Amino acid sequence: MSFHIKVQWQAAADLAEGDFSRDHQIQFGTGQQLAASSAPEYKGSADKVNPEESLLAALSSCHMLTFLAIAHLKRLPVESYEDEASAELGKRADGKQAITHMQLRPKVSFKAGVEVSEEVLAKMHEKAHANCFIANTLACEVEILPQVT
Repeated sequence: MSFHIKVQWQAAADLAEGDFSRDHQIQFGTGQQLAASSAPEYKGSADKVNPEESLLAALSSCHMLTFLAIAHLKRLPVESYEDEASAELGKRADGKQAITHMQLRPKVSFKAGVEVSEEVLAKMHEKAHANCFIANTLACEVEILPQVT
């Protein structure tokens, strides 16, 4: 299985000499397009998605989908799932900048009458993390702080 995207960038004529626009378009295999840029701290547009946010979104989405599959297999119907994830940009031991820590804060609500202990929930999230394709791709620490609502 393989996945493909197309990234398109065009020089902007209205910038100072020696500068360049960080704004670009990402087209996904589905045909959907996303306006992207670098983070504002790196002269990007604040109203566009940056690569760091995209990486965090990929991890959060993958973890959620893997968790939902596990819940389904365990016959534990989920009513809702929400995550307020964060990522920290820092320096690795070799001095290079990288995302050095990511934190997921999933809040899971199960359907009425379904009781899930904190221990079972933690094990489900551990299994989701261990089986998430994106998490298995990352080299940084990923911390998961689950909550049941």
